[in-house]
Amino acid sequence: QVQLVESGGGLVQPGGSLRLSCTASGFAFSSYAMSWYRQAPGMERELVATVTSGIGNTNYADSVKGRFTISRDNAKNTVYLQMNNLKPEDTAVYYCNARRAWNAFWGQGTQVTVSS
Repeated sequence: QVQLVESGGGLVQPGGSLRLSCTASGFAFSSYAMSWYRQAPGMERELVATVTSGIGNTNYADSVKGRFTISRDNAKNTVYLQMNNLKPEDTAVYYCNARRAWNAFWGQGTQVTVSS
């Protein structure tokens, strides 16, 4: 049974930091590209960051470059999103995604709220 379980969301003040985690089970984690997406109320889901399988190349949305860092630990079947200098516009539900060829899996999401 495939599972992606996100954790680490919460309420943080502008300028603060959070680290999201997504722990996977039920599939060959190391062979999948892993991504974080987010969806704000009334908005479409958008890609935030991706780390590839293999050598682990990373890509980021322009809106988070220099503030967010995606990483993966294949020994722990876990992908992380370190979020620094958070802004109110980062408020959204953050989703973990695993993708390989035509297979894609999603987590249930974790809420991140940036507010003073």
